[in-house]
Amino acid sequence: MNESITPLNSGYYLKEMTEKEFFPLFGQHYDRIFGEDHTFFASDHYSPEEKAKVKALGQRMGNLYRLHVGVFSPEHEFVGFSFGYQETAETFYMVCSAVIEDHRRKGLYSGLLDFVIDRVEDVGFQVIYSTHCATNNAVIIPKLKAGFVIAKLELSDMFGVVVNLHYYTNPLRRKAMDYRSGLKIPDGELRALMKLDIKP
Repeated sequence: MNESITPLNSGYYLKEMTEKEFFPLFGQHYDRIFGEDHTFFASDHYSPEEKAKVKALGQRMGNLYRLHVGVFSPEHEFVGFSFGYQETAETFYMVCSAVIEDHRRKGLYSGLLDFVIDRVEDVGFQVIYSTHCATNNAVIIPKLKAGFVIAKLELSDMFGVVVNLHYYTNPLRRKAMDYRSGLKIPDGELRALMKLDIKP
């Protein structure tokens, strides 16, 4: 584990953490940040047999990449976080990220987001994705500014209507997404690769 810290504005800093370090601190702030949401955790209602089977299936997935990052104040207080994990050989799921309300509007979330993108891209993932309640502009807007795009809307039993945001570490895939969405006419490179100029 890399014990070095990454400085942010005004004495704040980021630290990559182990799961054992991260989740007790995350748990201290869970109700403060998410206490008023309407999340349905189906796993809380699984039968003992279902829980055992899910656990066994999880153990078959091997040693997947995980990332846990804490945001700390100049006084070393845990004031923000991001965590996520590998879903496939190409895809990293950015599960949850936030900065505690008293510490917002200081560029901390953007710094956290940049750090996670850089780290995950450096490891080699092609796609970083996250899911958000459709009206959660406080998180959606910074992610769009950072280069994420809206990939789909989903109706989730856990959260309700959610927006799926994707970040493509490969510029060609992002270019293809802009074309597929109708935002941009494909350039010469994309036209050639997708054989758009070939006539039957």
